[in-house]
Amino acid sequence: MTVRRFGVLCVAVCALVIGIVSLVVSGVFDRPTSVAIDKFTQLLAASAAMVSYWRAARGRHGVARHWRMWMAAAMASLVVGLAVWIWGQVFLGVALPSSTLAPIGFMLVPALTLCAILVLAHGGPGNLPGHRSRLVVALDGLIVVGSLFVLTWVSLLESIVRAWATSGPGFATVVAHPAAYLVMLVVLLVSSWTHRSVRQLPMLFIALAGVAQASSAWAFAYLVSKGADTIPTAADIGFMVCPALFFLSSVAPSSAARERVGATRLRAGELLHLLVPYLPMLVTGLFIVVGTATGVRLNPLEIYVGLGVVLLVIARQLLTLIDNVKLLEQLRDSRERLRHQAYHDPLTGVPNRALFRERLDAALAGTSPVVVLFIDVDGFKDVNDNYGHAEGDAVLRIVASRLQACVRTQDVVARLGGDEFGVLVDGYPQPPEEIGQRVLGALDEPHRTANGSHVIRASIGISHRDGFDPSLTADDLIGTADAAMYTAKRLGKGMVVVHGTVEAELT
Repeated sequence: MTVRRFGVLCVAVCALVIGIVSLVVSGVFDRPTSVAIDKFTQLLAASAAMVSYWRAARGRHGVARHWRMWMAAAMASLVVGLAVWIWGQVFLGVALPSSTLAPIGFMLVPALTLCAILVLAHGGPGNLPGHRSRLVVALDGLIVVGSLFVLTWVSLLESIVRAWATSGPGFATVVAHPAAYLVMLVVLLVSSWTHRSVRQLPMLFIALAGVAQASSAWAFAYLVSKGADTIPTAADIGFMVCPALFFLSSVAPSSAARERVGATRLRAGELLHLLVPYLPMLVTGLFIVVGTATGVRLNPLEIYVGLGVVLLVIARQLLTLIDNVKLLEQLRDSRERLRHQAYHDPLTGVPNRALFRERLDAALAGTSPVVVLFIDVDGFKDVNDNYGHAEGDAVLRIVASRLQACVRTQDVVARLGGDEFGVLVDGYPQPPEEIGQRVLGALDEPHRTANGSHVIRASIGISHRDGFDPSLTADDLIGTADAAMYTAKRLGKGMVVVHGTVEAELT
């Protein structure tokens, strides 16, 4: 349904509901007629909402289907509760029907609606992932509900329950029914701050329906606790409005609201989300402090529920602390991965030119001898041309592995680019030319890949520093080693040339 058509329907439904409510509370009809109009209107709206949700669910898939099916079940429960209540109040003439089926039907409505909210919250796009976020949302809801329970119990509920304990249809109908809607509203409110998929028009009308139903339910509980045998029709206004709002939620456009929020507003929203669980607890704490200071004594239930809320807050803080520690670990791991990617060759996994240059600068800052080998793989172009780049990549990986195997673990093997490698030996125990000979020997064996065997040789240029020389730079050593390597290639390849010395080719 388009937004324009929904707006027209919304105006029509609101006008109809206002007309019926005005007619019922005006006293134009006698009480039985007003009650019949009231209840049958609720039953009709609840039935329409049930059918509408069921039809909408049939045409959708995934999360969009599942949460609507939960809502269709909730509306079916409301229809059953209303039908049983109408049978007792309208047809049998019982002022306050005592059948257990009606309260069960009414109680299942917020429970099933809560399931729909959770399905939508944790299955839609743009949400906080992971079971930990769901647990935090649940803790936030319990903290708010527990705080509000203590506040209302101290101020109102205790007297209602005390007056209601010996008569009436039972505690569940009187207190648990509106309390269940309160839990649903709190979870919906908290979920809307943490899950974008909940921030849409149907959820707004579901929240309004919950507020309307809870308002009349609390009025019902208060009046019955005062000994009222009949409930004024004016107290049923919320009951009459609720099914109509549920119907509007079933036909409301369900696309998630597009958020165009700046950084400042996002920070304000995050701060509000952090403070929401603690604001009701703060108000409740102040209320209890003032009450105890003026002589009010707390009963065990108030004390235990208050301690439970405190424990929930502690649990939430521990979860938040654990999450922060994990976030720091993930940040550290991400930083290490980024550093590794920035300083290592993605093909061979060995350090790249940047890290090689950094390690060489560090070595030149010391006083130990330093040797730099500049290695160019001979015949690599033929492998690429004849066997393809994938085969050439396999050969480069073998070369890098053999270079690492023929030097010490503290030495640095790096890919400087293309088919060129560098080796840094800090504090070498052997003459530079012997290191070069060992590298040539390691590369002389055939390079066997999945597609064949390749004979690969190398031209190696070596430069070295025997003692500390502050005037010698990394560029100087790399440049002279590079020049020595080109000398080796000119002399016939497969050679080792130490800066200023030529070594015979290995055969």
